This record gives sequence, C-alpha cells and structure tokens, in this order.
Amino acid sequence: MMEPVLTIVVPCYNEEEVLPETIDQLQELLKELIIEALVSKQSKILFVDDGSKDRTWELIYKEGLRSEYVRGLKLSRNVGHQNALLAGLFTAKERSDCVVSIDADLQDDIMVIREFIIKFHAGYEIVYGVRKGRDTDTVFKRGTAQAFYKVMKKLGVDLVYNHADFRLMSKRAVEELERFTEVNLFLRGIVPLLGFRSDVVYYDRLERHAGVTKYPLKKMLAFAFDGITSFSISPIRFVLITGFVSFFMSLVFGGYFLALKFFGNTETGWTSLITSIWLIGGLQLIAIGLIGEYVGKIYKEAKQRPKYIVDIDSFNLPISRHHLLNQTLEDQGFSLDFRKVSETNK
Repeated sequence: MMEPVLTIVVPCYNEEEVLPETIDQLQELLKELIIEALVSKQSKILFVDDGSKDRTWELIYKEGLRSEYVRGLKLSRNVGHQNALLAGLFTAKERSDCVVSIDADLQDDIMVIREFIIKFHAGYEIVYGVRKGRDTDTVFKRGTAQAFYKVMKKLGVDLVYNHADFRLMSKRAVEELERFTEVNLFLRGIVPLLGFRSDVVYYDRLERHAGVTKYPLKKMLAFAFDGITSFSISPIRFVLITGFVSFFMSLVFGGYFLALKFFGNTETGWTSLITSIWLIGGLQLIAIGLIGEYVGKIYKEAKQRPKYIVDIDSFNLPISRHHLLNQTLEDQGFSLDFRKVSETNK
C-alpha cells in the first residue's frame, strides 16, 4: 500500500496565543510521519480561520508562505466550530486519502494521530479519539457531559462516549458525509451513521496550552440542545405525554372539587388555584417554545443557505515561486492576498 496523503484539519477561532505552538508541534509530527513512511510527502496541515478577530489568519498566512506543509482556509465570517470543521473536511478531501480533525488548543494528544494512521493502514475508515477520563474537567462540566451522553443514549442516538471531534476519516467517509445536506449538522451523531469500519484510540486529555476556551457554558448548553433536537423528536413526545398527564390530573381534581361541592364543603384556599394556573401556564410556554425550536430548524432547512463561504483558499494553490516572491514582498511591508497569487498561477 502506498503512503496515503494525510490532511490534518484544524478549525481556529481567535487562537492567536496558542497557534504558533500548535503549528510547530503539528509540523514536527507530520515530518516524523513522513520519515516513517506512514504518510505521503504531499500531506498537509489545513488551518481553517473561522472569522477570527485577532491575528489568527495573519499567523496562518505567513506560515503558509514559509512552510510547504501548512495551508490556510479563511472563511468570510464566523460560522461556528462545526461548520468551520466541515469547510476544512470538504476542502481537504479532494487532495487527501484520509483526514484528521483536531482542535487548535492542543488539549487532544497529537501523538495519537500516529495510531490513527496505523489503524487506517489496517483498513479502518473512521477512527475515533476517545478520552480515557475527565479528570481535567470541573465537577460541573464532568457531570453535565455525562448527563448529556446518557440523555442522548436514552433518545436512541448512537454517540461514541467521551469523543469530541478528534477523529480520522477516509476520503470515502468524508464524501459520504458531504451527502448530508441538512443545515443543523451534529457531527458527533452523524459520523457513526456512516456505518463504515471504525475503531477507537484512547488518550489522556491535556491541559490547554494557552488562551481560553471558546466553549463557555452558554455555548455548551446550546450545542447539547442542538444535538438533542437534531436527532430526536422525543422532547415533543415528552411534552405531549405531560399534557395528557396534566389532563387526567385535572379530571381527578375536578371530580374531587365536585365532591366537595355536593357535600357542602366548598371552602378551599386560592393557593391550589394559583399553583395550577402557574403550572399549566408554564407547561404551555415550554411546549410552545419547544415546538418553536423545531419549527425554527425547519425554517433554516427550507432556506437552504450555505453553511459557510470561503474567502481565501490557499490549500488548492499550486506550489510555485510566487510564494517566495510574496514572502519577500510581505517582509518589505506589502499587504498581499492569496487570491492574487491564485490569479497569477492560472
């Protein structure tokens, strides 16, 4: 078997602080893999700038001029981690035999990528990076994460426990993933649906090398809720069941109050009345809001807007002397654009 062409896809959003170290470590790893003949010399690292507001793209751009292994993909605006990851995967698949996705924060052990490639050589088309434990998480984050996986399992969603988006996918797997055209694409649930031969590699989660997390509590909760509503209508069914239960309870209490009236004991407090009003009102608002969430997803799907728009793509540019010329001009203070390089190479 010939050495496969590997592309490591790294979504980035405001990763200026950690990016230089990430670039260095991934390049060193890629060189080692090439020397060991595990991957082809044509392998690359593709950094996807998800509309960053700091110097993230500038760092990617400059390193792309200096290094034969680093390429960049700049999105026109921030579209979120999942869509940025998709942009990188779909761009990389054209020139790759396999693609590894990893976050830029260096919390996922990059040395595991070697095991990914070995599994790929053994015939596996999807390899999941799975955390051995959650010792580095806070008690709250650990508890909420475990609750999320349990809820998804109860809803019948096939998730790989303690797996995020650190995985290897073959070109064929990415091509099949591209056929899922839905807007609300929950990758952790979609990838197992592909059904190709898969395996897992366990690793210890590391501390973030620099910078701060881009997934605060608010985003984590929104991500979890999107995952649940993207894969199951069970929440709506739960609301329906709750409605039926409330209805039957109202019949029971109605009979109770009628009995009180017939026996002449109608002096009751207003507490039960107010409580029931607030209860029913709350349930109605929850039901309307939940249904609205699903209607909103249908609305987004119906519009068929693109998940992302690529502003600058240096991955598909041919290697030429123009890169060296651009680097020289940039060092002299000129502001350059990869799109000008692309026009020159045509």
